[in-house]
Amino acid sequence: MKRVLVLVEGPTEARFIKDILAPYLWERNVSAVATIVTTKKVKAGASFKGGVYSFQKIENDLRPLLGDKGAALVTTMFDFYAFPKDFVGWKDVTATKPVERVAQLERAFEKHVDHGGFRAFLMLHEYEEMLFTGPESVVAALNEQPKLKDLQEILSQFSGPEEINEGKDTAPSKRLMKLFLSYRKPLHGPMIVGRIGLQKVREACPHFGEWLSHLDAVGEN
Repeated sequence: MKRVLVLVEGPTEARFIKDILAPYLWERNVSAVATIVTTKKVKAGASFKGGVYSFQKIENDLRPLLGDKGAALVTTMFDFYAFPKDFVGWKDVTATKPVERVAQLERAFEKHVDHGGFRAFLMLHEYEEMLFTGPESVVAALNEQPKLKDLQEILSQFSGPEEINEGKDTAPSKRLMKLFLSYRKPLHGPMIVGRIGLQKVREACPHFGEWLSHLDAVGEN
């Protein structure tokens, strides 16, 4: 069994790894373990975790994972939306299309880390992109059937869920929270993706699909 360590942004992503991704990868000879990036430490008591505010915080938590000699791969799962502008390589990004900007940042991250067992991954644009791959599952989980057309109308404006933009009020999560007042990311996010299924998400979200294929390959080597 190969071990993959995933540094994630918050509790929603950690639960996604534990409840959805880990069981899927287990069947492919891969054990996935999530670690939430630490955002604040105090002299006494537990660390506060969740959110990405600076590149240094990411690197501080990433380096110990890279030092784990028992890991076959170390990777990340952060939202590109509201990503810290001090991130390595950000000032050198030349692409205008989001998918190309993300790819440039991921490669810059890997070059900076300089570790053969590291694969950078950024969600394009954020976790909630995956929920837009199954509007029917969203309205069923939130018991809001009449709003199915609203979700379908949003999706029809883009070539795919990963294209739903990164505006302050138009990012995937902002659109969902505006439509569904009961939506709670840590609770509903992983649950709905579980209902949709990874295969459907993979087909609708090519950038995510490439990452998932890379994780699949870990168990084959």
